[in-house]
Amino acid sequence: MNIRVLIMSRYKLSGLVLLFLLLARAGVAQAPTQPPTPMTWEQVRQRFEQNNPTLLAGKLNIDESKAQEITAFLRPNPQFTVSSDGTQVIPTSGRDPSTGRSWPWQPFLATSEAGNLAYLLERQHKRELRLESARKGTQIAVSTQDDLERTLLFAVRGAFVSTLQAKAVLQVAKDNLAYYDHVLDISRQRFKVGDIAQIDLDRLELQRVQYESDYQTAEVNLRTSKIALLTLLNDRTPVEQFDVTGSFDFSEPPLTRDEVRKIALDARPDLRAAIQAVDKAQTDYKLAVANGSTDPTFSGWWTHNGSFNFSPGPVFGRHTLGASVSVPLRIFDRNQGEKLRTKLDITRNERLRDAAEAQVFSDVDSGYATVDSTVILLRPYKAKYLKMSERVRDTVFYAYQHGGASLLDFLNAESEYRAVQLNYVSLVGSYLAAAAQLNMAVGREVIQ
Repeated sequence: MNIRVLIMSRYKLSGLVLLFLLLARAGVAQAPTQPPTPMTWEQVRQRFEQNNPTLLAGKLNIDESKAQEITAFLRPNPQFTVSSDGTQVIPTSGRDPSTGRSWPWQPFLATSEAGNLAYLLERQHKRELRLESARKGTQIAVSTQDDLERTLLFAVRGAFVSTLQAKAVLQVAKDNLAYYDHVLDISRQRFKVGDIAQIDLDRLELQRVQYESDYQTAEVNLRTSKIALLTLLNDRTPVEQFDVTGSFDFSEPPLTRDEVRKIALDARPDLRAAIQAVDKAQTDYKLAVANGSTDPTFSGWWTHNGSFNFSPGPVFGRHTLGASVSVPLRIFDRNQGEKLRTKLDITRNERLRDAAEAQVFSDVDSGYATVDSTVILLRPYKAKYLKMSERVRDTVFYAYQHGGASLLDFLNAESEYRAVQLNYVSLVGSYLAAAAQLNMAVGREVIQ
């Protein structure tokens, strides 16, 4: 009896556990998925600076240039030389004339040893000029990295704007499809009561294909834009879990063209690199002149002369000290070609600096003109055309619903409304892209 109760208790417990697992699984299956948290432009920019492999690889150039500064400032190493000469193996035959005893076995008795220490003294501040040239090379590397970031950031900003524009187009397509479904619901009710003909309802049903196509195309474009942005961020987040947010609107340019020009002259990293290249070329010319000077080599040595063991002279006479100075005879200037090259390089970099400055003005003027032209087109859209197209569509639909307008009039009004909405979204996207181009031309964000 007790065994039977125990078995039944176990069956009941197993059933409860199974029921609990099924309920938990059902709860997990029915749990709503959390929507992705949209990223702002600042967050996108921060992730780009942290993850983009091209940008990270460019930063290593700066570290390599700093390492070259260490090499440039190194001193010449002294040279130490050890030599021996006059080695003789003294045989055992023969006697010492003073004592009459046989000479013992003494190999290398007459060998002389010498140690020499030499050091090259660099003149005309060669070492300091090498360090100065290397440091200016590091400054150019920093400016070049800033210019790389400026260029890549424009691509990221373009992908970000493209994603915002695709979201706006998708929202317009969704609203248009919802509105048209509302129109179809009303039209079907009218058809049931005999207010419109079958042919009119069929034409309305066929027109819905266009709005479905717009919606599907907008979804594909949004997905493509997100993929492009994720690629630039080097992010492996699934597209469904990635989203961005930001203001999709336009504003008047906050600065005049002359003000933007002045900012660009100070902020453009490629122009700064061109100016730094001129400065480095002047330092390199000074270094070439300094390298043409002769550098003396100072030497000192100590010598032990073992052959003095055969003479009755004093012991200290076996050791000698010496010193010398070696100066190359500058009969031929072997550095004149390098002097000429570095002098010409100054002029070449000055021309490149002028070209970079002209390019800055060209980029700023072109970007500012594009922004200004887009704003001129957007003003009437926001002030008049958007509301007007909506008012015309609703008025014609009301008239068509009450028999005061034809089906063709309604379809034309609906098509015009759709075109105006899409044109406005496209113009706002063009404005944001032009603003990004102007920011790249200036070298920093002047339009948020």
